[in-house]
Amino acid sequence: MSLICLILWGQLAFQPEGSFRPSELAHTYSIVAVDPETGQMGGAVQSHWFSVGSSVLWAEPGVGVVATQSLTRIDYGPLGLAKMAAGTSPAEALKGLVAADPGEALRQVAMVRHDGSVAAHTGKNCIAQVCDQQAAGVSVQANLMLKSTVCAAMLKAYHATKGSLADRLTAALAAAQAEGGDLRGQQSAAMVIVDLKKPERAWEGRVLDLRVEDHPDPVAELKRLVAVHQAYQRMNESDHALEKGETERALALLKEAVAALPGRLEPRFWQAFNLIKLGKQEEGLAIWRDIMVQDANWKVLPERLMNSGLMDHDPELLKKIATF
Repeated sequence: MSLICLILWGQLAFQPEGSFRPSELAHTYSIVAVDPETGQMGGAVQSHWFSVGSSVLWAEPGVGVVATQSLTRIDYGPLGLAKMAAGTSPAEALKGLVAADPGEALRQVAMVRHDGSVAAHTGKNCIAQVCDQQAAGVSVQANLMLKSTVCAAMLKAYHATKGSLADRLTAALAAAQAEGGDLRGQQSAAMVIVDLKKPERAWEGRVLDLRVEDHPDPVAELKRLVAVHQAYQRMNESDHALEKGETERALALLKEAVAALPGRLEPRFWQAFNLIKLGKQEEGLAIWRDIMVQDANWKVLPERLMNSGLMDHDPELLKKIATF
């Protein structure tokens, strides 16, 4: 069991029921899943409630993912992770927590462990329409829905979608919304993805953590943010490829990032930066010229990079930039 889980397990316990805080009223639909092909697991959620991701989704690399919703009891998140980290199955972990919760009839909780085992609880007093469905390595759940068909649509979309785990989770949310989703409408959404394997360092293993706190179309906005995240991942992968001497792959990844983020100066600047460092100065300068004509602030950055030791000091290069 990780240190953080031990601390949470010692400090958090179900207390007698009191009045519900506003953050606990997260009627919503969500999905938690394990994807062995990508070596990742994660969850996604949407609700007509502000900042739903701050209370519903909980994940720990190498352990599992929890979604706690309806009249949300946050305890299920950290305590569920602590139990799974100690080797307890999701079913046994959830059974014990539900038994200790006098308000369980109003809870909806799903857990998935790194090995693909899943469990869910939908209390008998959760507001209709309610549903939950499980398959190998995945659980979908919803309450306060316009239609009872939301869960089936989510599960179908998740299995039918190709691509990354983030793409599949997004597709599940979009399918729920296409079925009518939360009968009150839309407001916030979130997604978290972590590694299936336990990282060597406690601060590693968190692949993605995105939140749309307040938006008229949060699922569409979350999908956009996922695409931006994936583009920046390519930029990071490009840096790693350069470190390994894989220059062609590095440049290809940067080209993909630039194509995924049309009109943005940032990825184009670093694309040109790497071209110049690799000896393709004229090609890189052509890109820099276009950027610096659009925004003169970028003209000071090359010299600052040189002063920081991130580029070789090149007075001739600086003279060319000064003419832009």
